[in-house]
Order: sequence, then C-alpha cells, then structure tokens
Amino acid sequence: MSPRHSAAEAARTRDRIVRAAVRDASRLGLEGLTVGSLAQRLDMSKAGLVGPFGSRERLLMAALEEACEVFRAAVIDPLADLPPGPGRLARLIDGWVDYLADCPFPGGCFLTSASSELDGRPGPLRERLREIVAANRRGLAAEVAAAQAALPGPHRPPEEVATTLIGLSMAANQEVQLLEDPSAASRARDAMRHAAGLPA
Repeated sequence: MSPRHSAAEAARTRDRIVRAAVRDASRLGLEGLTVGSLAQRLDMSKAGLVGPFGSRERLLMAALEEACEVFRAAVIDPLADLPPGPGRLARLIDGWVDYLADCPFPGGCFLTSASSELDGRPGPLRERLREIVAANRRGLAAEVAAAQAALPGPHRPPEEVATTLIGLSMAANQEVQLLEDPSAASRARDAMRHAAGLPA
C-alpha cells in the first residue's frame, strides 16, 4: 500500500469515526458516549477507534468540532454571497429553522443539547463549547445590528435581540424533538422574524 493511499484510508477511517461519534453523542450526550459501544457499532477495536485521536477526550472534541461544522455549513455558509442587512438576517433565520426542523442529528440541535449537558461541567469540552457559543452570539448580534441599520426604528439592542432569537431556537428544538409538533417550524420562523423586527 502506497503512503498516499494509506494516508487517505486513515483519513476516511477518522471521518467515519467522527461522524458516528457525532450521531451517538447527539442522542447520548458527549459524556455518555463510550468507546466500547462506538467501537462495537463500527466493528472496530477500542484501540483502533481511539488511535487516530490519541485519547477519548480528543475524539469527543473532534465530534464537537464536526457538529459545529455541520451547523455552519447548513446555516452560515449559505449567507456568504449576501450583503449584510434584513435580507441576509431573514435568510439566516430561515436556514436556522430549516436546520432545526430537519436536523441532521437524531438528537436534535447538537449545540443546544451540548450546552445543557456541559454548562456545569468544567473542562476542555466546556471551554471549547463556550468559545463557539460566544462567537456565534457575537456573529448573530452583528447580523441583527446590520439589519437594524436598514430598517426603521426604534430597535431593541442587538445583543438583546440575539438572546431572544437563541431562546426561540431552543424552544423550537424542544417542540420539534420532544413534542413532535408539526407546526413548530412555522411558528418559530414567524416568532424569530418578529423578534428581529423583520417584515412578515
């Protein structure tokens, strides 16, 4: 086997492990994910599973990073060609609600569940999640501020609007996942647009 082929195979194995870890962690929680159960599901040895990462903790960190990339690809990346303003914020809200309504993770929004799981558990996972959530909140507040600049006022502070939007998204995740309410997405979209001061 050539070194290039071997490296490609190792990368594919690592990606396969991370994707499976994200799916399991979305249902069980990051701390609930065990090397044994994941190795059994993937028909791998425990050593072979952990090997590409060096430790279980680094595997969990890779799963967290992957989940964030999935969210970014679904909600943030499609905004790249849109100028800041009301249209971009509306598209962000639509993509966010679509992500919640047809979530790629069986346990619903990964960041929401991980935030509930890790908020009182000090450690590297919590610190990394805190960095990600704080950056997302700053980005959302900036999107709100840009939209408000093009809309008639008065306006609530962008940080306050961002908090409201995040709260509504968490409520929508609960209604979609736990209550299995088919009207949750439509209601969340209307409520978030209203909270952001966007036209109906």
